[in-house]
Amino acid sequence: MVEQRHVPTQTGMRRALHRAEQGVALDLAEAEVLLQARGDDLTALSTVAARLRDAGLEQAGRPGIITYSRKVFIPLTRLCRDRCGYCTFVTIPGKLRREGHGMYLSPDEVLDIARKGAALGCKEALFTLGDRPEDRWPEAREWLDAHGYDDTLAYVRAMAVRVLEETGLLPHLNPGVLTWTDFQRLKPVAPSMGMMLETTATRLWSEPGGPHYGSPDKEPAVRLRVLEDAGRSNVPFTTGLLIGIGETYAERADALFAIRRVQRQYQGIQEIIIQNFRAKPDTAMRRAADADLDELAATIATARLILGPAARIQAPPNLVGEQYAQMINAGIDDWGGVSPLTPDHVNPERPWPHIEELAARTADLGFTLRERLTIYPEFVKRGEPWLDPRLVPHVRALVDPATGLADEDAVVEGRPWQEPEAVLSANGRTDLHTAIDTEGRTGDRRGDFDAVYGDWEELRETVRRGSGSGGGKDGGKFEGAPIRLDGEVRAALSVAADDPTRLTDDQALALFDTAQHATPEHAAALDELCRIADQLRRATVGEEVTFLVTRNINFTNVCYTGCRFCAFAQRRTDADAYTLSLDQVADRAQQAWDVGATEVCMQGGIHPDLPGTAYFDIARAVKERVPGMHVHAFSPMEIANGATRTGMSIRDWLTAARDAGLDTIPGTAAEILDDEVRWVLTKGKLPAAAWVEIVETAHSLGVRSSSTMMYGHVDEPRHWVGHLRLLAEMQRRNLERGHAGFTEFVTLPFIHTNAPVYLAGIARPGPTLAENRAVTAMARLLLHPLIPNIQTSWVKLGPDGAAEMLRSGANDLGGTLMEETISRMAGSSYGSYKSVHEIKEIAAAAGRPTRQRGTTYGDVPAERVATGERFDGHLPELLPVLEN
Repeated sequence: MVEQRHVPTQTGMRRALHRAEQGVALDLAEAEVLLQARGDDLTALSTVAARLRDAGLEQAGRPGIITYSRKVFIPLTRLCRDRCGYCTFVTIPGKLRREGHGMYLSPDEVLDIARKGAALGCKEALFTLGDRPEDRWPEAREWLDAHGYDDTLAYVRAMAVRVLEETGLLPHLNPGVLTWTDFQRLKPVAPSMGMMLETTATRLWSEPGGPHYGSPDKEPAVRLRVLEDAGRSNVPFTTGLLIGIGETYAERADALFAIRRVQRQYQGIQEIIIQNFRAKPDTAMRRAADADLDELAATIATARLILGPAARIQAPPNLVGEQYAQMINAGIDDWGGVSPLTPDHVNPERPWPHIEELAARTADLGFTLRERLTIYPEFVKRGEPWLDPRLVPHVRALVDPATGLADEDAVVEGRPWQEPEAVLSANGRTDLHTAIDTEGRTGDRRGDFDAVYGDWEELRETVRRGSGSGGGKDGGKFEGAPIRLDGEVRAALSVAADDPTRLTDDQALALFDTAQHATPEHAAALDELCRIADQLRRATVGEEVTFLVTRNINFTNVCYTGCRFCAFAQRRTDADAYTLSLDQVADRAQQAWDVGATEVCMQGGIHPDLPGTAYFDIARAVKERVPGMHVHAFSPMEIANGATRTGMSIRDWLTAARDAGLDTIPGTAAEILDDEVRWVLTKGKLPAAAWVEIVETAHSLGVRSSSTMMYGHVDEPRHWVGHLRLLAEMQRRNLERGHAGFTEFVTLPFIHTNAPVYLAGIARPGPTLAENRAVTAMARLLLHPLIPNIQTSWVKLGPDGAAEMLRSGANDLGGTLMEETISRMAGSSYGSYKSVHEIKEIAAAAGRPTRQRGTTYGDVPAERVATGERFDGHLPELLPVLEN
């Protein structure tokens, strides 16, 4: 059923076909025309699409091969919180009871299906279920509680592990809408996942009578976000269209272009299913017309032209009637999952064809049918970060290493799934903490620069479609920054001086504007802004400049998260990659203690082999060696990683980390707490909401944190205002709840030199001196009186720049560091350490006294102060290179 709003003319059809034949990229209007090709026009369209498909197969190294996956279908639960008008899969608790079924399949039922499938040579276990049924059905919630699962996804994860360990089948998970955090939870137990986009026609969801009305998980924007989060999480993902549910041809074309956009940006969509609607009895759409097979073929062919030769396009073979040839000729290269055991529970009236028949039908067209795994060959060959190390043995046991397809003679049997043990062994360039200052980094970028961060050109287009910020290597001021009227600035300065808590967002933007224009008037206004902030600093925390004797320990730089601003992360095979052993971490903590340190700050890359419990081991190793050392460690991203890898809740994981020795956490991984900016800066780091959840959970447990903002890349002053307002609101909630919360706010100017997003020509070259002054001053004003300590970074700004920030509202210089690799890898030229004497010199340049502090700004024992003073100026010599 298609709502047809525009019938193409024959001239329009000829023109679109001609452009397709010439290999010209189609636009949305031309795609809409081609979706309506029938008869000879459809034959011509299919010929072009088939030619493109064949070229893609040739390029992939498997010419003439059409694939399928031999699977079993595991309907884990048929309950769902959605109410789709065409679905017969979903049912209600009462009906399940009457039929003698539980709310979920039991573990024995799951394993019975999987074992029978393994005995028949199946290699995929397709988990299909309704979206979050516990949100709608009390019976589902009761079942989960009775069986010890927090939610449906926890049960999915547990059953996926059981299937891996007891049968050897590879899980493919279709649990519906997933968040970024959900992907982190499930990625270690499934080589691939999926969710049909179905359509981008919002009206089919929002308007009464639409097929998706009353179904919260069918909002197109939500489903597109799932596709994006799958790509950000490096999860091989299956998606597709359900055609004929009331969408127009234009809306169908729009959905194909939306899939293409996501694929270009993240390269994570492994296959696209084009599925035709078929009306089913006992559904709201039972009288709707089926999507006919010509319509299906035209959609397949148009999808091929839009998505290109590398796309893997599938049509379910049980829904094409006898028209196998038509679908192959239209450009498919995959028949999807076919089961010799279980029915298609979504389309139960349509049995799977026998695999032998499917092979014969495929051979009739000159193609060979070959079995693949649930994870496509391209992703098997990519390896990290697309395949979790815990799944590598399971996939390796079933794959033909030469092709990446299934080894059809492989023995399907269970293999252990478990967290890796003791991976923190020394390897790689473990002297990088000292060599970065003497020898430098090996190259200006990692070896997979063109792949790990997604598609750079699509990212540039995203930035162009957005706010116009950025500017690449020739960047600088924000494009189109308004020149504020003198009266606006004067009024805002007056409010700031009188009571900064009364500043509106517009007034805050007017004050930030003083740094955006090189006029004498703006310079004078910026000076006045900084003077007001400095006066507020004096009234709030006094004259003392505080600092900390600390050591940074970055225990690994192996990471595949794909942060585009980060020059620290390396592949495990890169020349600058390293991982420290637990003994090396403890040795460095001991060295730091011996020369007066009171804190170690420990952060690392998201190493794919790192078990979620390794963070506990790191904290414990330091506390066992140096009981008095304050452990300030693990960014919210690392906490999310640890929790999802262990299957623990954030609260339980933080509690365990605290018990192991964690004292406070750094509020890094914040960058800009606005996803509009975050998804340009990073491919796969946690969303802003997840950062907030983790930090607030830590605060509720008494684990305090710093707060940070990295600025001067693709952001704008409106993002700075929003970021600071969010931090202030979080701290306000803390104080209302009796939590100490944030210890300080740290300004982190973007270091551009080796940052991938700068090298790709997207980010500007960091903030100007005027912007650094304005951010420091505005942090003082907008966070007052909630966060009294404002820290500036000598690593990023140098001694002169840091002294200037002390005159602009800052009161803290951070730590001596002893080693610093992250900013130095990015191109900072200000060294990796400062002695106590040098820290005091920075403060003296601003005319201020100093006070050594602890992590939470309390006083430091006299013995620690004396030890630090005694070894002043000799810290680097006391830190030898540690041999492997």
